Amino acid sequence: MIDAGTLALAALGLPFGAFVLLAVVAPLRRAGRAAGALSVAAVGGSLLAALILWRTFPEAGADTVELAWSWLPAEGGALATVGVLVDSVAAVMLVLVALVSFLVQLYSLGYLEDETAPALGRYFAYHSLFAFSMIGLVLASNFLQMFIFWELVGLCSYLLIGFWYAKPEAARAAVKAFWVTKAGDLGFILGIVLLWAQAGTFGFSELFKMADDKTLPLGGLSLIMFLIYLGAVGKSAQFPLHVWLPDAMEGPTPVSALIHAATMVAAGVYLVTRAYPLFLQTPDVLVLIGWVGAFSALLAATLGLVQADIKRVLAYSTVSQLGYMMAALGAGAVGAGFFHLLTHGLFKALLFLGAGAVIHAVGTNDIWKMGRLFGAMPQTGIVFLVGTLALAGIWPFAGFFSKDAILAGVWEGGLTVPFLMLALTVFLTAFYMFRVVFVVFFATGHAEGHPHDPPLVMGGPLWTLAGLTAGVGILFAVGGGGEEAHGPSWISPLSLGLALAGIAFAWLTYQRRAVSAEMLARRVRPLYVAALRKFWLDDLYGGIYRGVILGLSWVVGWVDRYLVDGLVNLASAWTMRGGDRLRRIQTGRAQDYLYGVAFGLLLVIVWSYWH
Repeated sequence: MIDAGTLALAALGLPFGAFVLLAVVAPLRRAGRAAGALSVAAVGGSLLAALILWRTFPEAGADTVELAWSWLPAEGGALATVGVLVDSVAAVMLVLVALVSFLVQLYSLGYLEDETAPALGRYFAYHSLFAFSMIGLVLASNFLQMFIFWELVGLCSYLLIGFWYAKPEAARAAVKAFWVTKAGDLGFILGIVLLWAQAGTFGFSELFKMADDKTLPLGGLSLIMFLIYLGAVGKSAQFPLHVWLPDAMEGPTPVSALIHAATMVAAGVYLVTRAYPLFLQTPDVLVLIGWVGAFSALLAATLGLVQADIKRVLAYSTVSQLGYMMAALGAGAVGAGFFHLLTHGLFKALLFLGAGAVIHAVGTNDIWKMGRLFGAMPQTGIVFLVGTLALAGIWPFAGFFSKDAILAGVWEGGLTVPFLMLALTVFLTAFYMFRVVFVVFFATGHAEGHPHDPPLVMGGPLWTLAGLTAGVGILFAVGGGGEEAHGPSWISPLSLGLALAGIAFAWLTYQRRAVSAEMLARRVRPLYVAALRKFWLDDLYGGIYRGVILGLSWVVGWVDRYLVDGLVNLASAWTMRGGDRLRRIQTGRAQDYLYGVAFGLLLVIVWSYWH
């Protein structure tokens, strides 16, 4: 039997090999579909290795398997190592990343069939690098190695969001995503350095052992873990660094499914989960994580209510669900948070790919330009409904169990106000998601063109994800409910009742038209206008950028131009002027130079006499 370390290295190395081939062999990259086939095959091999590792790891006889090689040598041992760390959390996360990457790449072959061959080759080269980076992040054995892959994931996100770089909106969205996430990454790297200065190591195993043995230096640890958490705030789009994710929908829809549903945005949640033994040493930071997560969930759900772009609705939904996960981690329900990360990865990828099938068929993202698509696209309608039911938390779909586990964990953790925010978010989530379902698939309307279900290469991944979303839920329903069984008995009825109320209200408003959406908007006009303006957070950041950063840049430019360059230019001008004056005494006649030497010698004699 192949050992766990070898399987992990295979899962990591196959996408990297595909990227190197596509980056170096230009004819292969320009072949388009051949490049896609290579990338899909490599990620498929990575998925196979991940599945074997996941199935065999519990029988490996060890809780953790770690391979390490010396990287930065120093006196007394290596300053840092590279390697892979496999435990139950990493093994499951590895399967999710490889599975979603494989299905999205397969789906992309159909979704981007009209792209030119060179662009398609570039797309799959970026995809392969992203898969390698995300798998490397999952398997990293220390903070320093994780940060390197963390930054590679950010680079790939920039490249994929801006894939259609000739489109100004896509180019701006890519830059926005890059810089906003970098704001959090500054805290992450500073926290890593301070942690190393305190503990003398970057390694997870060593740090966790120190935490268990109570030998971890606690001085300044709360600040350190807060700084590390800032990295998760950026990647997982938590308030106030959530503003990049909705704009990132300017990239191709498969990119949205890959990066902004199950992998990149989940990296922040995975970071907190991976480093949880350290966060346990700082209860104040955990409470902050819980409150920020709950507030992010409610804020994003409110913003999702007013969006007309189907992908932006899903984007705000992603921010909201990431808030659920963070709230669970802050309340101490780490198992519930990680469980929701896994189920959300499945049904949110399904929803994004389903939205992509709709966009591919009708040529628009605007839900108000769609309508009655269920008759023309029944398969897409069914799988989208499965994903929506799971996201809304309807029994027996996977989202019901993971969402209830979070609510129970937050309640048991004593975070009463965050619990109430999350409970309200349950109602809002069901309402805005079924608003999309009714408007797009059932309500009166007419979509342009000739809508039709996608081809098999796109439909296969949709049905696979729908089957997994339903199947995981059924397994938990048959098995007794899982994590949420540890919470109060009234949590499940409350949660399900709020979700059903949201669905009913959406049906009355957008299907039956018994409630006027315009009237509702007028009744809560201040809140409605604020949501349309994204609560002016983007305006605030824009004002800071224009008024502070550009102002500071102007000051720095002025200093550089007129002080630094001015002094240099003044010195050079004086040198040139002095040289011009001095050259006039150069006659070229030997007798003049002899007179000059004699006069100089005379001056030296006189000076010597007087001194």
